[in-house]
Amino acid sequence: MSNYWNIQGVPHKGWEYETIIDLREVGAEYETCMMCGKEEIRYVHILSHQEVEETFRVGCAFAEKMTVDYVNPKERQRQLENKAKRKENWKCKDWKQSKKGSDYYNFEDHILVIFRDKRTNKFKYTIDGKFSLKSYQYLSDAKEAIFNKIEQMKANGIW
Repeated sequence: MSNYWNIQGVPHKGWEYETIIDLREVGAEYETCMMCGKEEIRYVHILSHQEVEETFRVGCAFAEKMTVDYVNPKERQRQLENKAKRKENWKCKDWKQSKKGSDYYNFEDHILVIFRDKRTNKFKYTIDGKFSLKSYQYLSDAKEAIFNKIEQMKANGIW
């Protein structure tokens, strides 16, 4: 991969922050920072510039330099890192099993239940009695879906 930082004509400043992604959320481990061409990054900051056609995928240090923002890229990455830790801890939760065979867990004063749909033989979940719309082939997928739903609800202020 190229080291765009040293290529003449590639701007070093004036970049706009688009988003940040955790590559593990999309099934990858690492990719190389486009600006230095060396650093392997898990948390990819995606930037755009009015003079450059493509978006650039860079590490936190370059996101700071290119946007001249030395607070927000670090904070966004910290939030994603914390979410990844919460998700890893979520996998270790000690779910209990009801007499009917459903898995349940009391979490932050909410009741989470995962059950096997008799019609489809797939897993569904409820949060405080509200049913998920999707079905999941595996129990682990349903547990991950509950985690993602809780994260979404927290982000929207409805948890």
